Amino acid sequence: MDLADGLLDHPYDVYRRLRDSAPVHRIAGPDGTPAWLVTRYEDVRAALADPRLSLDKSHATAGTYKGFALPPALDANLLNMDPPDHTRIRRLVGRAFTPRRTEQLHAPVRRTADQLLDALGENGETDLIASYAAPLPITVICDLLGVPDRHRRDFRVWTDTLVAPAPGTPPEAGKHAVVAMLGFFTQLLADKREEPGDDLLSDLIAVRDEGDRLSEDELMSLAFLILFAGYENTVQLIGNAVLALLQHPEQLAALRKDPGQLPAAVEEFLRYEGPALLAIRRFPVEDVTIGGVTIPAGETVWVSPSAANRDPDRFPDPDRLDLARDTTGHLALGHGIHYCLGAPLARAETEIALAALLERFPRLELGEGEVRWRPSLRARGLLTLPVSYGKHSA
Repeated sequence: MDLADGLLDHPYDVYRRLRDSAPVHRIAGPDGTPAWLVTRYEDVRAALADPRLSLDKSHATAGTYKGFALPPALDANLLNMDPPDHTRIRRLVGRAFTPRRTEQLHAPVRRTADQLLDALGENGETDLIASYAAPLPITVICDLLGVPDRHRRDFRVWTDTLVAPAPGTPPEAGKHAVVAMLGFFTQLLADKREEPGDDLLSDLIAVRDEGDRLSEDELMSLAFLILFAGYENTVQLIGNAVLALLQHPEQLAALRKDPGQLPAAVEEFLRYEGPALLAIRRFPVEDVTIGGVTIPAGETVWVSPSAANRDPDRFPDPDRLDLARDTTGHLALGHGIHYCLGAPLARAETEIALAALLERFPRLELGEGEVRWRPSLRARGLLTLPVSYGKHSA
């Protein structure tokens, strides 16, 4: 099966057919190479935590996996590591990326959200991705890392080029973006060493654990991962959540009536329309059997939280948005030792972004333009979300 066949336009219809027909399927992956796709909840959950399914690309059979071509200085990140390296780096990062640091970001996130909404005025129309859902996370992540204001637009362009390049973007644009990011992080790390600031990157440079510390490549890879994943996933989550609410006015009305539902609502948005269609690929270090299918060592396995989160055996009536649903166990942010390190920040940003938006605009509706999804099999997010908004009746 070719994954591009229908998955971009109707992902959950495709996943429903796949789940119903078999637990594991042979597919052509996003890079065109053969892979295995796992879609049922119990199988996906088990696969995400199975130590026999490695994230390390060195376990891939030669010539079977392409993926992003990152230089070593950006590739040595947590998404490509297994224990013990993964354990060591996660421990060191945890000493700097603390719950207290996330909590300290709440007020700045709300302040940034209010400033972006102030700029929209009281009534009008806008592309909510361009004016709100994208600039909010990039501001937060750059504040977290200590990235100067003048470079923030560059980061947004680089990440968009890598994840979902616009039609007509030349093939070499992705390589240019990687080179630009590598050069920037090299200089930024040098600047932070010379003049440490009150930011996560300065703390990561300084952090130690029993004499251990992060290497230069590890620091650069972490900065890249935090920026890339922290920005991209949160843009998608905010945009997807707003669209889901506007397409389900009864759920929007219920949330306006009881804003205390918002934390639970964010979990349902993650389950219903999470930011990843395929999640991270895995490479078996030995032959493994999933759903009765034996997958040879070294072949590529894609596990799909988006498919698992719509599995009716785990979530009844899964294609219905229900903000009061028990979402316990959803897999949108992973499972096991690779559970998303930035999950608390992503949740907080989304909750604050939605609260500010709904408080500011009692009249928020889909606008006249086209809602457009990213042309990406990896990311599930919007390119455009036209809305009309206002404080008062028209």
